Amino acid sequence: MREFKRTDRVADQLQKELAVLIQREVKDPRLGMITVSGVTVSRDLGYADIHVTLLGEQEPERIKENLQVLKRAAGFLRSQVAKRIQLRHVPELRFHYDESVVRGQHLSSLIEEAVSTDRARQVDEEGDSDQGEETR
Repeated sequence: MREFKRTDRVADQLQKELAVLIQREVKDPRLGMITVSGVTVSRDLGYADIHVTLLGEQEPERIKENLQVLKRAAGFLRSQVAKRIQLRHVPELRFHYDESVVRGQHLSSLIEEAVSTDRARQVDEEGDSDQGEETR
């Protein structure tokens, strides 16, 4: 059995190439700082779902605008990928916003908040027990 599927290798190569192409070749001023967080290629290599994150952008309007820019540039990006990767058929590119980073940051902040609240409560309880001993 093979260690890696061909679709996985194509997806990894697409991710590398698209990350560079989006940063250097797409000249639209509306496009923010985009990171290609993952690529999934269909089994027949017909489609590639590209998951992107936007650094510092969490407003739904800005996310939608950035995705529209990428969708308009999909043909250009696909032609550039075809020049760089030797494939018989370059998959059609479909862009999606990856919410996992934002969700992870939110969960991390909730955990930090719970830990700090727990520490403050523990300090208050220790302070109350020390004051009880002093009044005896």
